[in-house]
Amino acid sequence: MCIFCKIINNEIPSNIILENEEFMAFHDINPKAPIHVLAIPKTHVDSFNEVSPQTMEGMTKFMQDVAKEMGIDKSGYRVITNVGDNGGQEVKHLHFHIVGGAKLAWSHLSDADPMGKF
Repeated sequence: MCIFCKIINNEIPSNIILENEEFMAFHDINPKAPIHVLAIPKTHVDSFNEVSPQTMEGMTKFMQDVAKEMGIDKSGYRVITNVGDNGGQEVKHLHFHIVGGAKLAWSHLSDADPMGKF
């Protein structure tokens, strides 16, 4: 069982921000911005490659509600999901990073190896 499934099952504590029958949002334990929340489906889905359009429909509204709850819906925020090893996915359970609370830079990609393609 993955770490996010354990959080859903209350086997691991988390700082939950918003939750309903299908989704859960909680603070990231290693924040990269003043506000850094993870939003996950309660049903295990490995990654964005496997998610159904129906799940994403509900997830979209849920993430908008999280942004509003955190007070960043008007000032702006970023939604990120990582897919696979090269995409930086560390936990094989679909999750979205919702980050905000400051003017966000995009500098973390500067260390990527473009493999001569750019």
